[in-house]
Amino acid sequence: MPSDPATRVQLAYRSEEFVTSDEARPLRILAEYMEPLHRFRQAGITDTIVFFGSARLTATGPMGRYYHDAQTLARKITQWSMSLPSPAHRYVICSGGGGGIMEAANRGAAEASGKTIGLNISLPHEQAANPYITPELAFEFHYFFMRKLWFAHLARGLVAFPGGFGTLDELTEILTLAQTHKLERQIPVILYGTEYWNEIINFKALLRHGVISAEDLDLFVCVDTPDAALRVLQACLGPEPPGTTPGFTHSHCS
Repeated sequence: MPSDPATRVQLAYRSEEFVTSDEARPLRILAEYMEPLHRFRQAGITDTIVFFGSARLTATGPMGRYYHDAQTLARKITQWSMSLPSPAHRYVICSGGGGGIMEAANRGAAEASGKTIGLNISLPHEQAANPYITPELAFEFHYFFMRKLWFAHLARGLVAFPGGFGTLDELTEILTLAQTHKLERQIPVILYGTEYWNEIINFKALLRHGVISAEDLDLFVCVDTPDAALRVLQACLGPEPPGTTPGFTHSHCS
């Protein structure tokens, strides 16, 4: 006699109790890789220019010039990228999805009528996604390490504006990958705001104490204007064959 449909056992992947359990954590981690991959392919995103910076730097605050500079730079990059002959979306502005510098970056790209990505993170007290992210490219992550993977995975360039612990964490992650030659391609790293970064990180002291090498100082460049940052990116990236699929930065296996 057939069983009552109401008593049938639920499929595991449809069970919220299971999917949110400790045992299913690997599935949740995998989902934060596969779901963004699916959406990037659908949207024709091949690579990104990543903006890091504090959520606390507002347009009207004491460091408001950085907000406006990030907005201007993101707009200029987007205008340049949209002029490139390609069937795909190249050098799309990508931020952490929140306020401050992240909002400024997404806002500048949106003003240029380009697509723009927000990789937001679920936190207890912050942060809400800003309204300038392209709706189909707004992501919400639970795991910091999966969010950082996507920052690096499609990145062709990085611009780090003044920021706190989160910005330092994200910046040093990319610098470490570059320093250890774990990435298949070079990613130009731009530190925006020479005075700020020279005060926050004493790079020369790191070299003097022997914890980095002289060539490590070539992993980044400091700039102070949107036009200077744009010139660095254009010089490093140069003309390339148009991409049609996500251009992942692969790690070296040997």
